[in-house]
Amino acid sequence: MISSRRHQLTADVHLVLLNDNSVLFGRRRNTGYEDGAYHLPAGHLETGESVVTALIREAKEEIGIAIRPEAVEFAHIMHNSSSGGRAAFFFTVREWDGEPENREPEKCGELAWFPFDALPGHMIAYCHTALEYIAAGQPFSIYGW
Repeated sequence: MISSRRHQLTADVHLVLLNDNSVLFGRRRNTGYEDGAYHLPAGHLETGESVVTALIREAKEEIGIAIRPEAVEFAHIMHNSSSGGRAAFFFTVREWDGEPENREPEKCGELAWFPFDALPGHMIAYCHTALEYIAAGQPFSIYGW
């Protein structure tokens, strides 16, 4: 029997910060999930935020850069099965103010740039898959269902 309760969907945002053909990643540390793996700057949507506002906030909090809303370009949305289902929004940004720096050293061991066509070997799987879809120009995917 199908439940009549509405599903609550968690949303998160992911920053694909592009410098020429390179993407910025952080190496996870002390998070309890995939520590040592590379991942894009990312975070959860908070109450009252749009996905663009959340992306701009997360970029400032995690890597200390300022992004103008008009610099944010939608790249991909993934319906991911983790934690009972979440919507992962991926946005590319090519212009920002400031120099990326690790603002969360307790959760991030380092920041590193990798060519889009030579991604790090150890990264969170759904993120790697989303970047493959982005490279192929596909704006939507389902992962893990």
